[in-house]
Amino acid sequence: MSAENPIVIEVQGLGKKYRVGERERYLALRDLVARAIKSPFQLLKRPAPDYLWALRDVSLEIRRGEVVGLIGRNGAGKTTLLKLLSRITRPTEGYAEIRGRVGSLLEVGTGFHPELTGRENIYLSGAILGMSRREINQKYEAIVEFAGVERFIDTPLKHYSSGMQMRLAFAVAAHLEPEILLVDEVLAVGDLEFQRKCLGKMEEVASEGRTIVFVSHNVGAVTRLCNRCVLLDQGIVVRHGSTYDVVNAYLRSGLATSASREWSSTDAPGDNVVRLRAVRVRSTEGVVAEAFDIRRPIGVDVVFDVLEGGQVLSPNLHFFDEQGANVFISIDADPHWRRRQRPVGRYISTAWIPGNLLSEGTFVVGAAITTLIPMTVRLYERDAIAFQVVDSTDGDSARGDYAGSLPGVVRPLLRWETNYESEPTGERPTSVTESDEEVLP
Repeated sequence: MSAENPIVIEVQGLGKKYRVGERERYLALRDLVARAIKSPFQLLKRPAPDYLWALRDVSLEIRRGEVVGLIGRNGAGKTTLLKLLSRITRPTEGYAEIRGRVGSLLEVGTGFHPELTGRENIYLSGAILGMSRREINQKYEAIVEFAGVERFIDTPLKHYSSGMQMRLAFAVAAHLEPEILLVDEVLAVGDLEFQRKCLGKMEEVASEGRTIVFVSHNVGAVTRLCNRCVLLDQGIVVRHGSTYDVVNAYLRSGLATSASREWSSTDAPGDNVVRLRAVRVRSTEGVVAEAFDIRRPIGVDVVFDVLEGGQVLSPNLHFFDEQGANVFISIDADPHWRRRQRPVGRYISTAWIPGNLLSEGTFVVGAAITTLIPMTVRLYERDAIAFQVVDSTDGDSARGDYAGSLPGVVRPLLRWETNYESEPTGERPTSVTESDEEVLP
C-alpha cells in the first residue's frame, strides 16, 4: 500500500510561536540619551514579551491521492498550518517535509502581482510551479473559461474585484496540475455558482490521484469532499481519522463556531415594549453550534425582555437559504401564551426543527417579535444567526446510498412502499379503457 500511495506530506512536532502586542517603535539616539538621563534604570526595565503558540506539536502524515480536511473554529491554527506547508512562514519548532510540486490558494490574490494583468499572472504562476510555457498554453483556455474573466484578462489585477481575483487564483491553482493542492476557505468568496464549480473541480482533481489539503468552515463541503479529516483547537490536533467520525466529534464537542448572537440592554433591538436579547441555534443537548447532522432536531432560541406588560406578543423566525430565498416562517405556537398578555420579564421561546426536514446547506435566520392586534412589528433582525445542515454518508438519511450533490431546500425522509407481485410475463398490459368489445389495434 505504501508503494502505491507514498507519503507526500510528513509533519513532525510542528509548532509556530508569535509575539503578541505592538512592535517597539524605533528610537533615535537622542531619545535613548534623554531616557537614560531621566531614569538610568529605565533601559533595563522592559516588560517581558507575551507569546502565543498558534500551532503546537502537530504531527501527521498525508499520502498521495488523499483529500484531507482541516476543521476547527476561528483561531484554531488551520491557516497557520497551511502557511507552514506552503513555506510562506518558518516554523518555530519541528519540521514539515513535502514531496511533490505544491500549489496553494490561501487567500485572495496569493502569489499574484497586482500590477500584472490576469494573463501575465497565469504565466507567472505556472512558471513558479515549474511548468513550461507550452504546458501553460495547453491549460490557458480552460483556466480563463473557468474563471469567467475573459473580458478582463488583459486588465491589471489591481482593478479586479476580490471575487474575480479568487476565481482566477483558484482556476490557476487547480488547472496547472500541482501534485499537492493546499486550499484555504476557497468557498468564502464568490457566488453560489462559483462555489459549486470549485467543489466540482476539486472532486475532479482528487479523482486524478492528486493530494488536496482543504480548510473550510463549510462542514458539508468537507464531508462531501474529504476522505480524512483533522480537527484542530488552539493549535493542537484534537482528533484525526475518517471525515464522518471527526466531523461528528466536532459537532458534539461544541468547538464549532457558536451560531449565537447577544445584545446588551443598551443596543438590544426593539422598542419600549420588548427588546431582543439573544438568538441562538442548539442541539437537543443544549450545545450551541453552527453545524448539525441532518437527522437530528435543531432548536432555535429567541431570548427577549418584555418591558411593558399587557401586550400579546408573537416571536417568529424567518429562515433563508444560501440564495436568499425564504424557506419558511415559523410563528410561536405555544398554546400557553397564544392570545395571552405577557407580564414584564425575560422569556426564552424555542422553535424545534425536526430532523430530516431541511436539506444540506447553510441557512440564515431572521428573528422578529410582533403584536397581532393591531399588527405591529416590534423588532426584526434580518440576519441574526446562521447554521449549517450536514448530510450523512452512511445511508440512513434521505440521501440513501447516493453520494452526489442533491439540490433542494428540504430533504424529508419519506416513507416508501414497494410490493413485489410476480415476475414479468412479457404480455401486453391491459388498458383500463379496454372491455369485452373488439378494440382496433
